[in-house]
Amino acid sequence: MEKKKSWWQQPGLRIAGALILLILLGGAVGGVYYTQTPPEQPIQFPHSLHVGIGAKCQYCHTGAATGPTAGLPSPSKCWGCHQQVQVKSPELDKLAAFVKAGNSIPWVPVAIQPDFVHFNHRPHIAAGVACETCHGDVSKMTVAEPQSGQNMGWCLDCHKRMAPEKWARLSDCATCHY
Repeated sequence: MEKKKSWWQQPGLRIAGALILLILLGGAVGGVYYTQTPPEQPIQFPHSLHVGIGAKCQYCHTGAATGPTAGLPSPSKCWGCHQQVQVKSPELDKLAAFVKAGNSIPWVPVAIQPDFVHFNHRPHIAAGVACETCHGDVSKMTVAEPQSGQNMGWCLDCHKRMAPEKWARLSDCATCHY
């Protein structure tokens, strides 16, 4: 008489476990890939060109100094500069179409935080943290790119390095998770 195998030695359970593990691993790899790949945008906005001619981050992203999100410029703000530019391009034609239709540009967010993280640009700008510290050197980016390695440990390392005298408050979980 054959001895019955214990539950963890059953072939069906092992196969099911392997499939579940494969699905979870695939989801994790896919999630990492998609958070590190610049999304397709409705207009290819060349940050490198704009920064190269002297545009400051906060000229377009005015909300950074006053609130939690940096915000995006309205199409009319973009058009205020670009109607002066005598260059023809498909991207400027797209901008002109948004302005003419009175529609906002449906930009796809690049720097996304999880729902349980409440990041606020305002205190970082007030503390003199340069945009490049978190967003990378956009003067070398054709399109904005997600920055790899931005996680809680990365933020805490920066808080500890930049403001050691405020470490007790900046390391409190409730600072970012409320």
